[in-house]
Amino acid sequence: MDSLFSSLGNVFGGLLSLIWLIIVILAIISVSKSGAGTFAKVFWIILLVFFPLVGLIIWYLFGPRS
Repeated sequence: MDSLFSSLGNVFGGLLSLIWLIIVILAIISVSKSGAGTFAKVFWIILLVFFPLVGLIIWYLFGPRS
């Protein structure tokens, strides 16, 4: 029974990781399509890649709008 719960936990964790990756990729695409300057785009993309959680929160609050 422990094996079943362990497997379900692994599947659930993997699914959450996949969803998180998709959200970060969509944010990067949104930044690249925005009207911001090149430096701002590079800054936001680096922030999203190296600090995904904090980067997403900051981008959502202060990032360039399309």
